[in-house]
Amino acid sequence: MEFNTLPVPSPPTKSTADNAEKSSIHSSSDVEKQIPGTTNTLHRTLKGRHLQLIAVGGTVGTGIFIASGTSLSTAGPAGALIGYAFVGTIVYVVTFSLAELSTAYPLAGSFTQHASRFVDPSLGFALGWIYWFSWAITYALELTAAGLVMQYWTQKVSIGVWIAIFWVPITALNFLPVNVYAECEVWFASIKVIALAGFAIFAICINAGAGDDGYIGFRYWRTPGAFAPYPSLADTSASSAGAKAVGCLAVLIQAGFAYQGTELVGVGAGESENPGKTMPSAIRRTFWTILSCFISTIFFIGILVPYNNEALLTGTTNAAASPLVIAAKLAGVKALPDIINAILLTVVLSAALSNVYSGSRILIALADSSSAPACLSKTNRRGVPIYAVAFTSAFGLLGFMNLSNNGGEVFNWFLNIIAVAGFIAWACICGSHIAFMRALKVQNRSRADLPYRAPCQPYAAWYGLVWCVIIIFGQGFTAFLPWSTKGFFVAYVSLILFAVAYGGHKIVTRTGFVKAHDVDLDDGRWIGLGTDSEEEGEKAGWRKMLARLH
Repeated sequence: MEFNTLPVPSPPTKSTADNAEKSSIHSSSDVEKQIPGTTNTLHRTLKGRHLQLIAVGGTVGTGIFIASGTSLSTAGPAGALIGYAFVGTIVYVVTFSLAELSTAYPLAGSFTQHASRFVDPSLGFALGWIYWFSWAITYALELTAAGLVMQYWTQKVSIGVWIAIFWVPITALNFLPVNVYAECEVWFASIKVIALAGFAIFAICINAGAGDDGYIGFRYWRTPGAFAPYPSLADTSASSAGAKAVGCLAVLIQAGFAYQGTELVGVGAGESENPGKTMPSAIRRTFWTILSCFISTIFFIGILVPYNNEALLTGTTNAAASPLVIAAKLAGVKALPDIINAILLTVVLSAALSNVYSGSRILIALADSSSAPACLSKTNRRGVPIYAVAFTSAFGLLGFMNLSNNGGEVFNWFLNIIAVAGFIAWACICGSHIAFMRALKVQNRSRADLPYRAPCQPYAAWYGLVWCVIIIFGQGFTAFLPWSTKGFFVAYVSLILFAVAYGGHKIVTRTGFVKAHDVDLDDGRWIGLGTDSEEEGEKAGWRKMLARLH
């Protein structure tokens, strides 16, 4: 694979040395900049807040607003909280490993190209396609969820109509210049964060006695309990403790689905204005924003809604199953469910917007590594990969499969690919970072020269890799309780597809693993003077915007 070399700045003269702290090697006024690892011109116009909220927009979606109810009913309030917190530790090491790689090598497609460059081209090929497919299918999922949200108010209009209505503007927005799309995502994602913060305040008030049930406290942690037995084992001879432990384990894959998208902040590295400064802060803020939103929401849901509430059992197929809506109904607040449902609509549309963006950028990486048709990396004069966007958005129309029973069953198989693909991507990110550090050591390079150094490495990356592999192979254990051939294939279909893609590419190309001493650590590496001017410019931009409002 070839990587275009980033321009190396000339040594600063005496006149420019004094201003080194206020500039970077790439001026933000330089609109068109060649992205390393691409054959076409993307535009480096994304700021830190854009990267952060694109990732928030792609992560904070139906997984926390709707499907978290399934986690509560599966493991109980304490079990769900433990599951989300544990997966949060994995996300921590993954995101900070990604931060070190994406700041040093801000490639289009980010971690898919890192896997090809530092580990194995076949791994990059398989990762890229399974990851792209997961986001393409997620787009169809979010469009379907938008239709279900609308059916909360009226069921006279078919879900298919809503899928078509929402598909058009979401797809159209992704054909606009990336900075326009990013600004839209900033506002959409901000609504999500504000909504979850508002729910936390609402939950505190209701729990303290403002609702119809008076003071609640930890009532539901005592009755029906803090831990729920796994549903299929609740009425069997399995011990109560064993059934509850299985419930906690089952939540891990659900939590993984909710967290999936945190790594999207790395996908935008190739369009960041100044990756050396933008990426570390954006990734750090993204992680803590998502973690705090998820953990607080799961905790407050657990103290407001008992895990045996029948409305939770409807799963993710109806907006009425949202634990936020259920909590508002139990509290006797009549207007709030409609408000929450309106917020849910912006939630799923924002996530859909990020799905097309991320999927199209992964296609660029695949095309530039000769793993996809070259035309998919073609951009227009505004830096938009028009063919990659069109190809990705077309898969959103698979949401129409839900209109038939047989199609809905196939669609459920697709959904399982989404959750496990996220863990596969996380495992590959950690593996790439381990290989990168090995290459540095073999070639006697110092990490001190990197724009950013992730903490506790390489131990943190090994922690993330090991647990991701355990979850990938262990997440289908429910197919053995009792044995279900169909359940087995549903649980492992994504792993099978990944193995087929990897093996097929290996057979055709006959490529081997990349040896540490053969890794080119200079080509495409980001070299910058390091500034905080971008963040200062962003703050000034926000101040100007607020001034206009007044």
